[in-house]
Amino acid sequence: MRNTISFLGAVVALGVLATGCAGPEKKLGRGFNNFNEIIRASEYRRSIEQTAVFETPERAYTTGAVRGFNRTMARTGIGIYEIITFPIPPYEPVATRYLTPDPVFPDNHRPSAIDDSLFATDTGLGFSGGSIAPWIPGNRFRIFDN
Repeated sequence: MRNTISFLGAVVALGVLATGCAGPEKKLGRGFNNFNEIIRASEYRRSIEQTAVFETPERAYTTGAVRGFNRTMARTGIGIYEIITFPIPPYEPVATRYLTPDPVFPDNHRPSAIDDSLFATDTGLGFSGGSIAPWIPGNRFRIFDN
C-alpha cells in the first residue's frame, strides 16, 4: 500500500511539472525580459529620444535622462517581482499604467533577430540576414538588409 501511494504521488508530481501552465510561463518570461532592461537600456534611450522630439532638445540629456533612469529602474524592479512571484497568481502584467508589458525601443532603432542559423537556416550560403550584435546599444549593422 505504501509503495502505491508514493508511486501515485510521483506520477501526480511528474504530471504537474511536465504539463506546465501558460500563465506562470508568460509571467516568468516577462520577468526575465523586464529584468534585462538595465542591460538593454531601451527605456533610457527612448526617454531621451522622446524628450528631444516632444519637448525640447535642450532637455533631452537632463530631463530625458532622469526620466529614462526612473523608467529603467521601475521596469527592472517589476522584472524582479515577476521572477520571484511567477508561480503565484495573478499572471497578468503589473503597473501597466506606467509601463507597457512589452519592452520598448527608440523609434529610430528596432532590433531584429540575431543573424544565426536558428532563425534563418540558409545552408547554401552559410549565413543569412539579421542583426550581427543586437545586444550592443545603437547597433545597426545587418547583413542583406533590404
